[in-house]
Amino acid sequence: MHSHGTDQAAAAEAGGLAVSRDGYTLVPLSAEFTAGHSGELRFRIRDGQGATITRFAIVHDKPLHLIVVRRDLSGYQHLHPTMATDGTWSVPLTLPRPGVWRAYADFTALADDGRQTATTLGVDLVAPGDYRPRALPAPATTTTVDGFTVGYQGDPQPTLTVPLSFRITGPDGARPVLERYLGAYGHLVALREGDLGYLHVHPEAELVDGAVQFWLTTPGPGRYRLYLDFATGGEVRTAEFTVSVS
Repeated sequence: MHSHGTDQAAAAEAGGLAVSRDGYTLVPLSAEFTAGHSGELRFRIRDGQGATITRFAIVHDKPLHLIVVRRDLSGYQHLHPTMATDGTWSVPLTLPRPGVWRAYADFTALADDGRQTATTLGVDLVAPGDYRPRALPAPATTTTVDGFTVGYQGDPQPTLTVPLSFRITGPDGARPVLERYLGAYGHLVALREGDLGYLHVHPEAELVDGAVQFWLTTPGPGRYRLYLDFATGGEVRTAEFTVSVS
């Protein structure tokens, strides 16, 4: 099992900007897809000597989290590939619209001596066709998804670690019963507009005054897109927000 550290400098550094980092390389075995058609993404993680890595710590209930999003920050998907005995990861993947998409492999590698290295590697995937980027929605602290209203409190500041508290209201106006998803009552991904830098966001394991709370460190000013996964009634939903940090 793995526990998050509290190194603020490391938390403020965006990941997913390269295929190689921290001594590990993401090697895609498939990178081109047909928009709107089901495909499969296959890849391996290799170390500095070129050996395929097969040992990973369990973080948020999974050995590896795969985030896929188009470069205009639309079409977010949070997937969990399976690994074969030879270290090849695979997952069904549909890219619904043409364009260049970014895939992030978020994992913690286990060395033979027990050392844990948490990192995020990124690679571009291509769905050929007429790419028409969507404008990023304006910043807002509330949004709706499937009739649920989701709002957050908190004021992200450059290089500072601040709490973000999310409250969810059901279609009937009452607070729904939240279920644990990936070991907590929510999972939050933050991506930076422009270079699509990936930010680690650490959750509280328990609700805080009825809210789902995370700790976010933004490395600098700019616009960020937040994706909150939460579970109710056995179904996972995603609420999306644009946040302007200055």
